[in-house]
Amino acid sequence: MAKPTTVFTCTACGATQNKWSGRCDACGAWNTITEDAPLSAGPASKSLGAARGRRLALSDLATSEPEPPRAASGLSEFDRVLGGGLVPASAILVGGDPGIGKSTLLLQAAAAFANQGLKCLYISGEEAGAQVRMRARRLGLAEAPVKLATETDLRAILTTLEAEKPDLAILDSIQTLWADMVDSAPGSVAQVRASAHELTVFAKRHGTAVMLVGHVTKEGQIAGPRVVEHMVDTVLYFEGERGHQFRILRSVKNRFGPADEIGVFEMTGGGLAEVANPSALFLSQRGTPAPGAAVFAGIEGTRPVLTEIQALVAPSPLGTPRRSAVGLDAGRLSTTLAVLEARCGIPFAGFDVYLNVAGGLKVTEPAADLAVAAALLSAREDVALPPDCVLFGEISLSGALRPVAQTENRLKEALKLGFSSAIAPERSKLGAPGGMKVRQMPDLTAFVGEIFGAG
Repeated sequence: MAKPTTVFTCTACGATQNKWSGRCDACGAWNTITEDAPLSAGPASKSLGAARGRRLALSDLATSEPEPPRAASGLSEFDRVLGGGLVPASAILVGGDPGIGKSTLLLQAAAAFANQGLKCLYISGEEAGAQVRMRARRLGLAEAPVKLATETDLRAILTTLEAEKPDLAILDSIQTLWADMVDSAPGSVAQVRASAHELTVFAKRHGTAVMLVGHVTKEGQIAGPRVVEHMVDTVLYFEGERGHQFRILRSVKNRFGPADEIGVFEMTGGGLAEVANPSALFLSQRGTPAPGAAVFAGIEGTRPVLTEIQALVAPSPLGTPRRSAVGLDAGRLSTTLAVLEARCGIPFAGFDVYLNVAGGLKVTEPAADLAVAAALLSAREDVALPPDCVLFGEISLSGALRPVAQTENRLKEALKLGFSSAIAPERSKLGAPGGMKVRQMPDLTAFVGEIFGAG
């Protein structure tokens, strides 16, 4: 490594020179030249060298600053996922499968924010202006004060945003944008990274909130470099099955609010309608209790959500039985089956097992283990669970039931929807509301013995 070259800096004006002198040639001050080591060693083209930047203004942690103001759109489910509203100068990335409704949702959000007095720009790189206007007419938003443009050149987009100074800019999508200083095709890793960086920096400097639409891969992740999700402030995923009318907007990252918050929408002929009480909607089609159905009291972000977990256990003609899970992690299903076999002596070796979460919701919470086990046992024994009972609890590999968080909120939501009993792990902090009977189970063996009369 080359030896660092010593430089001499004037303390009065900051000018640098290669040798010491009594008088600064730049400002004329006397005895202000001091000897300094360079910021970094190495070739000048590859390192910071001797040049110094500006000194930052530092503050301590005790400095009190007001929380950033939020602008509410009036779409309560959308505002909930954002953490209470839109924060100025924030960068938001929205991903989802093709045709799931991303453009529809953001056009409705742009119209809602514009009707609240915000200046909104909608820039489409995938559709022509006539297509966007046709969608706006179908949604009844043709009269909303939203400015529209169709462009993919990043330089032209930034020039327009700087001139218009909007409060919110929506760009659909980040994969169609291209920057002229990057020698690669639109949608490439380099182009997506450069476009996301420039738009995020613009948002921070000018106070404009920027929403970016991102395509997803076959695995469901936003296409492009993972660094894009680190650049932005909020990452939202728009989920849902084409066969279901429900759509879930899930926050997986939010610097201004809780992560894992969800907003529930219903796809209708007039666009996406909000679902204020998703638990009632997910359970609305639940008929007469049948074997293989269990109601799980879960928590999505800060809200309790009740869903029905359905299981089917059938004799398998195959040497290796099938294991299928929709809306749940297949690994959790395999673990639950293994615990039932090893700790409770209930074999599933000769059975095909199918598991499904009704309504198209994706459950990632470990607290669903007990409801999954109950649905599997109910399907295998052909015995229906009590219709007024909800279940929640995490199953350990030893067969013990572990308590979960926010037990009281789960029970309140269940009571509100007409359920009168619950099964939960021991040592749960209940605080159960009046009218709710809670049975606490120490382990899975005790649960099987009490509910299904075996152990």
